[in-house]
Amino acid sequence: MSPGYIGGDAFYALYETHADYDYTLLVRNEERGKPVVEKYPKVRLVYGDLSSADVLEKEAAAADVVVRKLCQSSTVVVAIQAGRNNSRPCPDTADSADSMPSALAIGKGLAAGHSAEQPGYYIHLCGTGILMDTARWGEPPLPENTYHDIDGIEQILSLPDSAYHRDVDKVVLAANTADRSVRTLIVSPPCIYGRGRGLGNQRSIQVYSMAEQTLQTGYAPVYGTGLSEWDYVHVRDLSQFFVLAVEAALDPAKRDDPEVFGPRTYYFLESGKLVAGELARWIRDEVNQQDVLAKPAELKTFEQKDAGFASLACNALGVAARAARYLGWKPQANSLRDEIPEVIRSEVARLRGAASRVS
Repeated sequence: MSPGYIGGDAFYALYETHADYDYTLLVRNEERGKPVVEKYPKVRLVYGDLSSADVLEKEAAAADVVVRKLCQSSTVVVAIQAGRNNSRPCPDTADSADSMPSALAIGKGLAAGHSAEQPGYYIHLCGTGILMDTARWGEPPLPENTYHDIDGIEQILSLPDSAYHRDVDKVVLAANTADRSVRTLIVSPPCIYGRGRGLGNQRSIQVYSMAEQTLQTGYAPVYGTGLSEWDYVHVRDLSQFFVLAVEAALDPAKRDDPEVFGPRTYYFLESGKLVAGELARWIRDEVNQQDVLAKPAELKTFEQKDAGFASLACNALGVAARAARYLGWKPQANSLRDEIPEVIRSEVARLRGAASRVS
């Protein structure tokens, strides 16, 4: 696999903002590391994957900050303050939200290598899939299914073990030590969109897959009533959060605040809300506006037995109060509605490129 969507863009933003930090990236092998070295010659690479417990523990013990991404990626960004000491930052890799062995290894390494006087910081990316209400497939959300990341933190910390990503989140939260030598932060972004700036994959999944389905079949899918809702955030605004989070770990005014790092610090990110059926209409209308199909695209309603699992058919809603209050995060990128024309253009180009490679 090539460097992932979230990790690639987050590293781009971190490096652009703080080229003075020391960075270590974990890659699966030298071949996948070559483009990274060519672009970022000062970056240190280590080799391994999610099962490389010894590597993960060793690097976590030496790191000041671990940034653990949820992405299908061969690289994950970690950072330390340049010149602070001779330590090295810690790696991790793909699909971290559901990798129990790597979560345990990172927590163990951080605890072994840090103290109350010199804590280790663990920034873990989960996702608002943890909030996903699968029982109301294709139906609008209930008022009680919106989660506030400050006022509703007890509700979030009490989510059932059956919730997506919950088992690994519990391991990350448990990594916080009584003496505060290990401090964690969990960020849970929702539906992500926008072209990534990383070296590998620059495409997200949910919105782009709906666009792809529309272009391939001529039908934009409407799930059930079409009234299910998700929050959304642009990938660049997500990456800016990672910049702010790493800066907070190195800022004496913020890093000791238990509302910034600690066992109660979930961060939801959102810059708007989508209604799935409305998104399908946006995509249909833009496909027709760009006149890329032989006949106009239409809407098509799917029931669960026909559509199977579709995350946008469920509801996942959070209130992003913590990032704004404690880190000054403010989304600035294009809204999802404004990004739809570029989504369609990029999917048309991708599908045409794939067809030419097959032929």
